[in-house]
Amino acid sequence: MFKTLAEDFRIVFERDPAARSWLEIATCYPGLHALMLHRFAHWLWTLGLPLVPRMISHLSRSLTGIEIHPGAAIGRGVFIDHGMGVVVGETAIVGDYALIYQGVTLGGTGKESGKRHPTLGTNVVVGAGAKVLGNIQIGNSVRIGAGSVVLRDVPSDCTVVGVPGRVVYRSGERVEPLEHG
Repeated sequence: MFKTLAEDFRIVFERDPAARSWLEIATCYPGLHALMLHRFAHWLWTLGLPLVPRMISHLSRSLTGIEIHPGAAIGRGVFIDHGMGVVVGETAIVGDYALIYQGVTLGGTGKESGKRHPTLGTNVVVGAGAKVLGNIQIGNSVRIGAGSVVLRDVPSDCTVVGVPGRVVYRSGERVEPLEHG
């Protein structure tokens, strides 16, 4: 867990040009605070202790404005930038090195049980205000535009925009409007 936390700190320097020092990151980055509290809550959750992790999650939301269910699995090097209003559901999986901006929801679509939240691959960027909903798979190196609503699987190396989300770039090539799937 400590290697993961060290990676969480390091990624802030890599991704945020405004980061000036370790002390600033430790004290002024609510996305990092939310991840640190989540990692502890998730560890307790995996031990089968549901109440205390939920209380930690609630405290984290109060302190940071970021709500991450303790059941969610968050990879290494994830950066939540300007994280106010981010919501990550119980069965969501966030791959390594994801970048998540403010107002993002990784949520469900109803009251179904079991796996009901999205899975993000590695190196995914989710733009401000985007909603990724349901038990869907988002491939590696996907970019989801600000304000998009993604309801279907997205293959790797794509850019998705709009409501509903549609692929506009696939492996660096522009997708013609009639090719959207």
